[in-house]
Amino acid sequence: MKADKYRFDGSRACDLRALSCDGKDDAPDKDEIIAKTAENLQKMAALQDAFYADGREGLIIVLQALDAAGKDGTVKHVMSGLNPQGVQVTSFKQPNSEELKHDFLWRVNKALPPRGTIAIFNRSYYEDVLVVQVHDLQKTYQMADRVLGESKKAFFKKRYRQIRNYEEYLFDNSYRIVKIFLNISKKEQKKRFLERIDNPAKNWKFSSSDLAERAHFDEYLDVYADVIDATATPESPWYALPADRKWYTRYLVSEIVLDALQQCSHAYPQLDAAAQAALKDCRTQLEAE
Repeated sequence: MKADKYRFDGSRACDLRALSCDGKDDAPDKDEIIAKTAENLQKMAALQDAFYADGREGLIIVLQALDAAGKDGTVKHVMSGLNPQGVQVTSFKQPNSEELKHDFLWRVNKALPPRGTIAIFNRSYYEDVLVVQVHDLQKTYQMADRVLGESKKAFFKKRYRQIRNYEEYLFDNSYRIVKIFLNISKKEQKKRFLERIDNPAKNWKFSSSDLAERAHFDEYLDVYADVIDATATPESPWYALPADRKWYTRYLVSEIVLDALQQCSHAYPQLDAAAQAALKDCRTQLEAE
């Protein structure tokens, strides 16, 4: 799987600046990749049907990225072939006043899918160790001095541990987690921002606050690398995918989701002898009408 070169499971360090943002080193053929993506979507749809019927595992796909990296487009194009009845998408915005009164995983726990369902987190609990860390927002939290009185490094080290423990807990409760970071270059982000400004149909996607966040671009890369290193495990790996060319990004995401579904339990339930006999009786009654 081409995405394996972008996979981090804790066995090696993540250096985002050393990773390609366009995937050109992979020498992909665009027409071939688009065709393979379409094939993957068909395979995903077939597996999802059995996965939904089986109902023994849940799949959580975490999408994280800097602004304009293509999270919404990835959800739209890669997940379009799935049965919406078995998919739930949650976008995590800045915590509201109610959410801030609880622990940082409270709102995420409410968004967990039933087993047999795929959950897509457009941003996630990782915001609480990313934007919070970059902007020192933890200083504004209403928490005890014993928590906020420690150093910034100690505070987030504990959060990393809590996230690892939480993901281990989910895995042990029959959920699989795949975490994807869309690795956009600063040059490409600028290009997409300008497109949003110049195209009236995309104006709504742009905010002046996006420029304020862009000023922290390099800092975000450093924090993302730290977060990936601290929370990547074999059971809950990270993928830092090149995001500058959307058609290639979507292919890689389709490969990852397909692989995750293949690893999940996806056998259609088998009826016992009594249930099969009842089906035969129903068939006989229908044919007799």
